[in-house]
Amino acid sequence: MQTANELRKLLTDINHKSYPAYKSLRGLYQFPGYVLSIDHVQGDPFAAPSRVSIHLDGKTAGFPKNLYDTRPKRIALQDYLLRLFARAIEPYSFQAKGSGKSGLLGVSRCGQEILERTACSLNPQNGALILNMEVGFPANGRSIQSQELAKILYDFLPGCVEKTLYYRRLNPADCTRVAQLCEDQQAIRQELKKRHLTAFVANGAILPRESGISDKPMRRAVPFASPSSLEVTMELPNRGPIRGMGIPEGITLIVGGGFHGKSTLLHALELGVYDHIAGDGRELVITDSTAVKLRSEDSRSISNTDISLFINDLPNKGNTKAFSTADASGSTSQAANVVEGIEAGTSLFLIDEDTSATNFMIRDELMQRVVSDSEEPITPFISRVRDLSWHLGISSILVAGSSGSYFHVADTIIQMKEYIPYDITGKAKKEASAFPAFSYALRPFVSPVFERRPVPDRTLKDQDRLRIKAMGRESIMVQKSVTDLRYVEQLVDSEQLHALAVLLCEAAAKYMDGHRTLLQIVDLLEQQMDTHGLSSLKASGNCDLARPRRQEIFACLNRCRNLKF
Repeated sequence: MQTANELRKLLTDINHKSYPAYKSLRGLYQFPGYVLSIDHVQGDPFAAPSRVSIHLDGKTAGFPKNLYDTRPKRIALQDYLLRLFARAIEPYSFQAKGSGKSGLLGVSRCGQEILERTACSLNPQNGALILNMEVGFPANGRSIQSQELAKILYDFLPGCVEKTLYYRRLNPADCTRVAQLCEDQQAIRQELKKRHLTAFVANGAILPRESGISDKPMRRAVPFASPSSLEVTMELPNRGPIRGMGIPEGITLIVGGGFHGKSTLLHALELGVYDHIAGDGRELVITDSTAVKLRSEDSRSISNTDISLFINDLPNKGNTKAFSTADASGSTSQAANVVEGIEAGTSLFLIDEDTSATNFMIRDELMQRVVSDSEEPITPFISRVRDLSWHLGISSILVAGSSGSYFHVADTIIQMKEYIPYDITGKAKKEASAFPAFSYALRPFVSPVFERRPVPDRTLKDQDRLRIKAMGRESIMVQKSVTDLRYVEQLVDSEQLHALAVLLCEAAAKYMDGHRTLLQIVDLLEQQMDTHGLSSLKASGNCDLARPRRQEIFACLNRCRNLKF
């Protein structure tokens, strides 16, 4: 390891040289209070920025153990420090001048959700802290401007590090509030299981978002208020008693007129699988952490999946116990999504009729009279939703605005009026009794079989030359092969997609031997991340990673066209 003064001399020596001379800077340098590691140097000033990391030992960082003594609290503290550091360096970005990305300073862009990230990691044993960032090494054309890099490393960074990563420079009350919010969120999650609830929405929560392109809370939005019949009290370790709507296990239907908040409530519930930052408005909207949002996905790839629970007797005599297609229809894709959700271990399905295949969800009485059940290969979801609850313990929350068919099977019915929920279960059941429930020639319930053993093709086997890329929140690319994830709606960050790409390659290299089942492979991936952390994954492209849930790992592997099941 070299000193900060030795780095300054190196910078002087390479000034005005050709850009590749920057590569001689790679290594570790001891600055007052921390170690600066130059991990990757960009090829030219227009390429992706260089990667730099800041290392503090636990004594210097100085964070009390009670702020990170559980995994959720540690993740929350890491998230908080990353946000602080991002705000601190933002005014300095591009203050060092040059061509292309010269002077850029950046870290992971955190959304409203709190995610485990490699961008900031705190060692749970000794409190040591590592923060990763991007720096655009300055140049004029391809001529090094090392005096500008010296500004970044000696004038800008030290102050940002000291005022955001040293506990003694922070407001202890703010750090404590982060830990306390996390404790309260975990307490609600534990209460959900004890009380047989699928979700909790606190009174006063702000569910509407600022706009379609902003996930920040809407100003002057109507605060959430629970109907009295569904209101429960949660005794939290820090906030004390809070009240809100508890959605019970079973089948819950959300109805109401257009633009009254049905989908807004469902969207808040689907993201309630993550903890949210204070001020988001949904920080006390907590959903069963295994919940899966279901929808149809025309053209998705399905490989050797047992969808016979919903689809049988296809005209082409296709085998629905081991169904495969490179171009799924709306109904077959949604059937596969349900079965794959079961395999991933979900306890709750979230469904919006607007993004569902109509023929998968329901067949009305007139259609049944014209086209008999014996001529219809699809067993609709309405005829299986109770089976999923009774036999597998999987609850469902459904949004419906046009069809009343689910009134007959729902246990709880909530109507949204101007963003306020009302429990109309009794009224709706009374009205439904005047209409005969649809009868179906129901096939016996047989739980799907999960014995698929994926094997990677040549694209994933050539580990030495793998090139991976995350394209926003829509897809990942390994070599030139694309896995479409745009309809996996609970992915909230591009770094989660990059992690999925890395996990896919990791699974192909280590675990996919033709003998392990998909379930066993995902278990091994999660065990690796739990034991060794996200940083144990061999990340390509020098990008930071955010941990996806188990359910999204399944979703990614199931949609990858380079796996043979």
